[in-house]
Amino acid sequence: MIIDTDRLTLRPWQETDAHDLFRYASDKRVSGMALWPCHTSEAMSLEVIRQIFIPNKNSFAISLQHTGEVVGCIGLVPQGQENYPVVSTSEREVGYWIGYPFWGKGFTTEALKAFLPYCKDCLGIKSLIITTGILNKGSQRVAEKCGFTQFAQCEIDGTANLAYRLTLI
Repeated sequence: MIIDTDRLTLRPWQETDAHDLFRYASDKRVSGMALWPCHTSEAMSLEVIRQIFIPNKNSFAISLQHTGEVVGCIGLVPQGQENYPVVSTSEREVGYWIGYPFWGKGFTTEALKAFLPYCKDCLGIKSLIITTGILNKGSQRVAEKCGFTQFAQCEIDGTANLAYRLTLI
């Protein structure tokens, strides 16, 4: 599955994306907001692609249409690994991140808006949740611009988070 927008292509991850992934996932500003370990080598990025992204068929690389460069990721959190409990089997958690040079430019909002019809029409998902660090104002704005509503506050690994929900029906 490939999803195109005006500026982006959401596509399956490939091992050849390791260089681009490392470029942005090694930035502590990105990993700190995304709440995952900062990548320390291109080999680590390759293993993440092999072990996490490729096996998850609902994880997409966010690439720039005009260059093909991978600048972020969007996808469904694997079932059973959600950060906030889902209420039914037709609810899933979506996660996303984008490289620091692309913050504040609407790329993540564009990617999430394009991802929503895929979740509803192709996967039959009825509602989505997003969890974001309480200090991650950018991700909160993305969720709100895409119609998600904050419904809870929770703690994940000692960090305060907000939970957002969107009904797709």
